[in-house]
Amino acid sequence: MTVVISRREGPPVSAAARAKGKGGGGGGLYKPRLPIYPKLAHGRWRTIKWALLIVTLGIYYVTPWIRWERPGALPDQAVLVDFAGGRFYLFSLQLWPQEVYFITGLLVMAALALFLVTALFGRLWCGYACPQTVWTDLFIHIERLFEGDRNARMRLDAAPWSFDKAWRKVGKHLTWLVIGFSTGGAWIFYFHDAPTLIRSFWIGQAPATAYIFCVLLTFTTYIFAGTMREQVCIYMCPWPRIQGAMLDNHSLQVTYRRDRGEARGPHKKGESWEGRGDCIDCNQCVVVCPMGIDIRDGSQLECINCGLCIDACDEIMVKMDRPQGLIAYDTDAAVLQREAKVRSTYHPVRPRTVYYAVALVFVSGLMLYGLAHRKSVDLHVLRDRNPLFVTLHDGAIRNGYTLKIANRGFTDETVRIGFSGPAGARLKTPGQPTASDALVARIPANQIRAVRVFVTAPPAALGAPSTPARFTVQMGQGRAEAVTSFLSGASNAR
Repeated sequence: MTVVISRREGPPVSAAARAKGKGGGGGGLYKPRLPIYPKLAHGRWRTIKWALLIVTLGIYYVTPWIRWERPGALPDQAVLVDFAGGRFYLFSLQLWPQEVYFITGLLVMAALALFLVTALFGRLWCGYACPQTVWTDLFIHIERLFEGDRNARMRLDAAPWSFDKAWRKVGKHLTWLVIGFSTGGAWIFYFHDAPTLIRSFWIGQAPATAYIFCVLLTFTTYIFAGTMREQVCIYMCPWPRIQGAMLDNHSLQVTYRRDRGEARGPHKKGESWEGRGDCIDCNQCVVVCPMGIDIRDGSQLECINCGLCIDACDEIMVKMDRPQGLIAYDTDAAVLQREAKVRSTYHPVRPRTVYYAVALVFVSGLMLYGLAHRKSVDLHVLRDRNPLFVTLHDGAIRNGYTLKIANRGFTDETVRIGFSGPAGARLKTPGQPTASDALVARIPANQIRAVRVFVTAPPAALGAPSTPARFTVQMGQGRAEAVTSFLSGASNAR
C-alpha cells in the first residue's frame, strides 16, 4: 500500500513573508503550520458523525452521575475508580488491586478489536470515535457559530482587528475554555463520588489532585482541540504510523475512484461526458477535509477516514446529474480491478483478519472464563518467623499463623477455616480455651480480615523438621486455599 504525504491548504503567503523565511521558502528551518479552514459538509457521514459526537460526549459527561445501589457503606456510583478504597467499580462488578489482570485483559481486547476493525474498515476509530476527533469536531462547530463557515473565517482572520473581530475571537476562546473545563471536571468525577466532589470543589475543600487534573485536562483539551487539531493526529499520535501495518489493498477506506473520475477537469452544462471522467475538479473534497488533504492523491497518512469528502462529492454529483459514489468507502484492490475491466469483490475474510479475530475471541474467552470463575474469597497465609515454633509442656509443637482472608462480596460472610498437615493437628485462636479441627470467622463485606491461628501437632506425628501443610477457607460456594509448612525441628531433637 502506497501512502503519500499531501500538501496542505492555507491562505496565500506573501512574497515578503517568503523572503523572511516565514512561508517555508526562505531561511526558516521548519515550514510553519498553515491553518486549515474546513467547510461544513452535509450528508450521511456528517450526520453519523454528529450522532456519534452526541452519544460519546453524552456517555462521557453523564456516566459519573449514574447511581448503582450497593449494600452498606460502599459507594453507589456506577463507575468509580476508588484509589482511596483500593477498588474499581463497574456497575455490579468490583475489582481489587490484585485483579489488575482483568484491566490488562480489557485493554488487550480493545487493542485487538481496533486492529480487526482497522484491517476491515480502515481508520473508523480515528474518523468517528477518537476523543481528539470528537472534541475537535465540537470546537470547530463552536468556531463556526462565532465566526461563520470557511470563507467567513478566512476573511475574518485576514481582516484588521476591530470590535467585531475581537468579540468573536474572545467569545470563541472563552467557550472553548468552558468546554475544556467541563471535560476536566467530568474526568475527576470518575475518581471521586461525583455529588460529593462537586460540592467540595467549589468551596476549596476537594483533594489537591482534583484541582490539578481538572486544570491539566482543561488546558490540554483547549490546546489539542482548539489550536493544534490535525497536528496531534499527524505528529503526536503513533496510530497513523502503526495502522499502516494493519491495512492492505483489501481494507475499506475512503477512496477516490480514479477509474471513474479520470480524466478530470471543469465541465460546462450541456457538454458531453464522453472521453472524460466524472471529477470536475471543484476541490470541494479538499475544502471540507479537517486534515487539509486531497483524497484524490491516494491513501495518505493524514487521512482519518471521516467520510466528509464523500458527502461533499456526492452533493456535487447530484448537482451535475451524475451517479454518486465518485469518492466512497472502497478498496484499492477494487479500483485496480475495475481499471483492468475485472469485476471487483470485497474480501473481508483474509489471513490478517482471521488472525485478529481468533486472537480477539481467545482473549475474550479467557476474560469471560476468569470473570465466571472469579473467587468471592481469597486467602494468604503468613507463618510466624519469631519464634518459628513453640514446644509445649506435653511435647506437642505449636506454630503460629496469620491468615489474611478477603471477602470480595457485598455482604458479611462467615467462613470455615480448615487445616491439613501433620496428623492430629488442632486449631485455635488466641483466647480460645480449647482447640478443634476447624475454626469459624466472620469476614466483613468488601474487606480483608487478619485472623490469628495457632496449630498444635502431637509429637508422634512429627518425623521431619518441616511438614507440608495447607489452609482452606470455605465461604458459601467460594473456596480458597494456601500452601504453607509446619515446622517442628524434629531432627534437631534427635
